[in-house]
Amino acid sequence: MTTSTPSSPIVFYDIAMRPPVTETYSAPNPSKTRFALNFKKIPYKTSWVPLPDVSKVRRSLDIPACRQFADGTEFNTLPIIHDPATNSIIGDSFDIAVYLQRTYPDSGAGDLLPPQKLDYVLPQEFAILVPLTERSGGEFPEYARFNNNVDAAFTAHAQLMVGGMPLDPATADQTKAEFVRRAGVSSWDDFALTSEAREKLMVSFRDTLGGLAKLFLRDTSGPFLLGKQASYADIIVGGWLRMARVNLPQGEWEEVRSWHSGVFGGLYDALEVYMEAK
Repeated sequence: MTTSTPSSPIVFYDIAMRPPVTETYSAPNPSKTRFALNFKKIPYKTSWVPLPDVSKVRRSLDIPACRQFADGTEFNTLPIIHDPATNSIIGDSFDIAVYLQRTYPDSGAGDLLPPQKLDYVLPQEFAILVPLTERSGGEFPEYARFNNNVDAAFTAHAQLMVGGMPLDPATADQTKAEFVRRAGVSSWDDFALTSEAREKLMVSFRDTLGGLAKLFLRDTSGPFLLGKQASYADIIVGGWLRMARVNLPQGEWEEVRSWHSGVFGGLYDALEVYMEAK
């Protein structure tokens, strides 16, 4: 079924950080969904979920985990959307993007997933610290591969951002314990980096994103991969840039903005029109 807009607002489940949550939200995959909803101009309302409650909420909606940890246990995470117009509940950011385009193709700024070549591949030497959703076949394979490679590139450098998360003081201890469990480390202090290690990781981050930046430089008519036309591929990167902007120290965020002829700063600024939290 396709239509112009839903008859009732979509319920969008996002992770609540420190108040005010509409300014501090920064989880990359929920951010991708927020940007996509705003791109398509779909009416929605946010249900803010404290991180310690994510598993409980996901189970209450009867949504299976879309990822697993290395030991085979479920990795329950967000986003989730519930569309009352179709009684659909979807619990993966990429699947949500496909759903929005298929169900509301003519809404908002147009085609969310237009055809394009997305040939960024992460260098194989990077270990993945957080499990990524595995996909085989399906719709929009170019976008699916791009999503996995971008997720892997940023995840490999996420230690730079963990210490700057805007944790809600009411649930900070529980949230830290959850991240310790997810990463399989012994304590929150294990995420800390010495100044030398941090500098090296920043250099690795810059160099790893160099191949991604080349895609944005193929069309110099605008800040997006397709020049002046935004797409979900830009949003994939933008979700991670949102995390970097909120979580990194200001000086390091300015470095990221300036890398590779400023393509990431230009992209972030151009995507701000889709960042409003509702």
